[in-house]
Amino acid sequence: MGIAETYTRGRQFAIARPGSVLLTLVGAVLLFDLLSGLATGQHSFSNVGSLVWDGLMRGLVVGLAGIGLSMTYSILNFANFAHGDYITAGAFSGWAATYLIAGIGRADVGALLLVGAGGSVFGGTLGIGVTGTPIAVLAGILTAGIVTIGLALFIDRTAFRPIRDADGITLLITSIGVAFALRYLMQFVFDSSVRGTTSQPPAFPLYLVDGAVRVNAHDIALVVVAGSLMLAVHLLLQLTKLGKAMRAMADNEDLAQITGIPTERVVRAVWVIGGGLTGVAGYMFILWKGTLGFNDGWLLLLLIFAAVILGGIGSIYGAIVGGLAIGLTASLSVIWIPSAFTRAAAFAVMIVILLVKPEGIFSGRTTA
Repeated sequence: MGIAETYTRGRQFAIARPGSVLLTLVGAVLLFDLLSGLATGQHSFSNVGSLVWDGLMRGLVVGLAGIGLSMTYSILNFANFAHGDYITAGAFSGWAATYLIAGIGRADVGALLLVGAGGSVFGGTLGIGVTGTPIAVLAGILTAGIVTIGLALFIDRTAFRPIRDADGITLLITSIGVAFALRYLMQFVFDSSVRGTTSQPPAFPLYLVDGAVRVNAHDIALVVVAGSLMLAVHLLLQLTKLGKAMRAMADNEDLAQITGIPTERVVRAVWVIGGGLTGVAGYMFILWKGTLGFNDGWLLLLLIFAAVILGGIGSIYGAIVGGLAIGLTASLSVIWIPSAFTRAAAFAVMIVILLVKPEGIFSGRTTA
């Protein structure tokens, strides 16, 4: 291929795909700046490594929670804005169980069930953590998943199922109403204070060239739980009859009904799986960051939507990959911009990638 032909093809590509060229140039400039900073000592390997690790942790939470939202969209074809408050509900229910088991006999039962509302009980005082109270943490994870499953099924039966045949806007507005009702109910019950939930977890260093990245026990727990659940979802989708039925419904619900697939049973399974994953994600998010508030899920929901859209709306694998991309972007962006704008950076990356590939990373493929 001659130089002239190479130039012509490159020019045609730049004209046809200006977004791809822009994304490549921006990525190259940022990468060059990062490498230059590492070479000159402006950035340390340990600091960048810590940001990468933080982004991976954040991305695992967003990706795990995004699976439920993506499943809901691919099967029921509506964006559930109550999803963020399912996360919070799972977090509060799971931490109530953890506080109760860890603090029984050491504090008032009511204060424990309210997760130390008003500063009545502190998680650090109770020594709550993966290594300090493993049974309480395991019970909290299970409780978070079970309670959120029950909540998702109850809301589907009372609010969504009667209008399931309505248009997507009706379902979306209904989900916003459900979100507000849940959020302020949790604020009324548990109060609006942000409280610490865990004691300082033990950590060990991962040594790099000029320092170390601190990895603690709660980070490892998040990796194990999120990774295991993501693998379980993959196996369910690919190897079970339920997974095949879910993929069939996501592709064509009418055809699935004609072929004898029990669609209502599949819908219930979607709420069960999505609700369980969402509740566990909420609990693990609080375990990782160490504080709990009534609007945690709502604040996380925007990043989850960004991840789902970036990965390809309706794609479960896209939600996972999109979550990791959003998490890494939000963490690493502090290298170039003030920390107050990291959330904006995550959305900016989503917009730029969608300009290049409007259908998302996984091209809009539903559950496979």
